Amino acid sequence: MTETYPPEINGVANTMLHLAEGMAERGHDIQLIRPRQRTDRHKPEPGQFDLHLVPGLPIPGYRGLRFGLPVYWRLRRLWKRHSPDLVYIATQGPLGHAALATARALGIASVTGFHTQFHQYSQHYGLGPLMHRVEDTLRHFHNRSNATLVPTTELQSQLAGQGFENVHVFGRGVDVARFAPSWRDPELRQSWGCREDSLVVLYVGRLAAEKNLDLARTGFQAILSDCPDARFVLVGDGPELMHLRREFPSFLFAGAKVGDELAAHYASGDLFLFPSLTETFGNVVTEAMASGLPVIAFDYAAARSHITSWVNGVTSPVDDREGFIAACREAIRDRERLRRMGLEARRTAEDISWARVLGRLEERLFEVIHRQRGTEACHASMATTSK
Repeated sequence: MTETYPPEINGVANTMLHLAEGMAERGHDIQLIRPRQRTDRHKPEPGQFDLHLVPGLPIPGYRGLRFGLPVYWRLRRLWKRHSPDLVYIATQGPLGHAALATARALGIASVTGFHTQFHQYSQHYGLGPLMHRVEDTLRHFHNRSNATLVPTTELQSQLAGQGFENVHVFGRGVDVARFAPSWRDPELRQSWGCREDSLVVLYVGRLAAEKNLDLARTGFQAILSDCPDARFVLVGDGPELMHLRREFPSFLFAGAKVGDELAAHYASGDLFLFPSLTETFGNVVTEAMASGLPVIAFDYAAARSHITSWVNGVTSPVDDREGFIAACREAIRDRERLRRMGLEARRTAEDISWARVLGRLEERLFEVIHRQRGTEACHASMATTSK
C-alpha cells in the first residue's frame, strides 16, 4: 500500500519498486494498491503484481503526486475475498489509515513504513506550530500496527525515544549495475561546457525548501573561490526550480531524470553535495556513491551509515553550516584525493545489495505474521473457553 510508485520520481517510490519487485522475485504473491496516476489513462497491462488503483487527489506543493482517499469499504471487500498474510503500509495519509483500520478489523498482520519526515517538513511549509501535533498523530498511527520499519538504527533510536513501539530496521540497498562509474558520458560533460579535467559538482533530488538548497549554493560558491571553472549541475524538479533559475543563471538545471539518463548524470559528476536535513534515509547518497562520487553530507541517515570522512566522502555534524562549507572547499583542493574517495565510495556501495536487504526484511515480515497468527489463535481459544 503506497501513495507513490514509479514512474513518479522520489525515494519512497524507488524503495517501493525494489520492495515489490524484489519480493515477487523471491516467490511471494504481491498485491499493489496505490492512487491512480496521471499516466494511468488506460487500464494497466497485467504484470507481476495484482494491481489495484484507488482514487486520489493532488498533494499541495508536490506537483504530480497524489494522496489516496480513505477507501475503507473497498479494501474490506477486497481483503475479505482474498485475505493477504500481511499488509505493508508505506503511507500515513488517509489511504494508509483506511488500510490499517481494515487490517485490524480483519485480523490481518500489518507493518507500517516510516518513509518521510512529515513532522520536520511542516517547518518548511509554514506549519511549524503543528509539528508536535503531527508527531503525536504519526505515533498513534504507527503504534496501531504490528511493527514499524525505519531505514536506519539512528532513526530507530530516535523514534523509540519519542514513544514509537515495535520499531525495526528495514535498510536500503542500491542497484550497483544501474548506478556505476561506467555510465560516465564525455559527451554529456561537453554539453555542460566541461572538459575531462573540469570539476562537476552534482545535486540530485527534489528542488524544494526542505532540501536546504541554499547551503548547497553556498558550498558551491566556496568551491568556486578555488576552482573558478567548476560547474554546478542540479538534477530534479520541484517548486523552487523557477526561483533558482532566476537567481543563479550560471547553474545547470537538468530537470528530472530516470533510467539510463539518471545513471549517466550521476557518473558524469565528480563530487556530490547533499545538504538536506529532513531525510529518513536519502537514497541519492548511496546512488551517488555507487556511481563513484564522494558525497558531502550531514552526519545522519544514509551518510552516517555509509560514509567514513575523508575515506569515501565527508560528513559534517548535523546543521553545522560552516563545517559543510569548509568541507566543500577542502575536498576539491586535492583532486587526486577526491578521485580516491570516489573509488572508495564505489567499493562501499558494492556491499549494499538489495538482495541482502530484502532477505533480512523477509525474515522480519514472517516473524510479524507468525506473531499475529499466534495472537489470533490465542483470542479464538479464549473466546471458546469463555463459551
